[in-house]
Amino acid sequence: VQLQASGGGLVQAGGSLRLSCAAPERTFMTHTMGWFRQAPGKEREFVARISWNGATTNYADSVKGRFTISRDTAKNAVYLQMNSLKPDDTAVYYCAARSGGGYSPRPYEYDLWGQGTQVTVSS
Repeated sequence: VQLQASGGGLVQAGGSLRLSCAAPERTFMTHTMGWFRQAPGKEREFVARISWNGATTNYADSVKGRFTISRDTAKNAVYLQMNSLKPDDTAVYYCAARSGGGYSPRPYEYDLWGQGTQVTVSS
């Protein structure tokens, strides 16, 4: 089972990027999908999560009001729209899937991971 993340790049502070994550249909229809990020020398941290049916979302405090997670059932894809980007948002971003229900910001509670996509925000 593979999750394919894409959409990273280099952007100036204040700019926007949209990350995409493609998942196998069975995974997409039954799993909570999340985004995490990891900056050099730091632990992987939770960014956002969306429930299997899209009914609920959760965000890290650091991205609330700037990032939006969404899902497209026709494409079996999850997106992370990132606006008003800051240099502190620079990290490798990972999409992940979790078979358990409910909200969890803990990486070890996610079963499947994508390969990561680099986001670099210049000041």
